[in-house]
Amino acid sequence: MVTNQAIEGSFQLIGGIFENAGNASIQLKQKLTELGIKEDVVRRAAIVTFEAEMNVIIYAAAGWLRYYITPQYIKIIVEDMGPGIEDIELAMQEGYSTAPEWIREMGWGAGMGLPNMKKNSDEFKIDSVVGEGTTVEMMINLTS
Repeated sequence: MVTNQAIEGSFQLIGGIFENAGNASIQLKQKLTELGIKEDVVRRAAIVTFEAEMNVIIYAAAGWLRYYITPQYIKIIVEDMGPGIEDIELAMQEGYSTAPEWIREMGWGAGMGLPNMKKNSDEFKIDSVVGEGTTVEMMINLTS
């Protein structure tokens, strides 16, 4: 990594604004590439960020995606003001989706978002309160 100092940033995400989908993941990917982070780590970070962005855009009114880059890890925290998740265990199953039909017709909502976030994170934590929102914390290690 080019720097020994922690780097942080954030993106505001607005529900229903599909034109902005992917902006946070693209910008984070560029930042990680500029820092000389290994390509496989950059790819994993881009995947978890994109999946998290899409979940906020599809399900929530709004949210924040924050990232912290240290010499040891990348931490990505996504907090949304959405409906919350009633059954997290069910939502973590590949292929399970509560996305409405119109979202599926757009090519989204296949039920792979949360499973992909977990699969591409070294540490994964999700907390959700129905009627209030969801917080997902993901960490990707930079050291073996």
